[in-house]
Amino acid sequence: MLEKLKGWARALKAEIAILAAAVRDPRTPWYAKALGVIVVAYAVSPIDLIPDFIPVLGFLDDVILLPLGIWAVRKMIPADVMAEHRANVASGARLPPNRIAAAVIVGLWIIGIAASAWWIWQWYVR
Repeated sequence: MLEKLKGWARALKAEIAILAAAVRDPRTPWYAKALGVIVVAYAVSPIDLIPDFIPVLGFLDDVILLPLGIWAVRKMIPADVMAEHRANVASGARLPPNRIAAAVIVGLWIIGIAASAWWIWQWYVR
């Protein structure tokens, strides 16, 4: 079973590399590019939206959100574009971690914490 999970993880990493190439293609619709950039940035970010140290929930984003995002973007990109990029990207390809994506995720966390603190402050002051 462990080998099966490792194979699934390798396939997921290769699919991210394929999507990264496909979203740069001019034949890809703008809405697929927008969602594709978000999914690829999240996948290569070293920081998760839900940290992995949170029991169960920490891994749900990797197991559910990422494959769901990949599936949605693949459905938006024309089949011929996906096939072309699938043929061009090596099977063992993967993208390196991206510091810009990490900064965006950290920024989202900071905004979320600040908004929560403001909301709690407003709730207790009244």
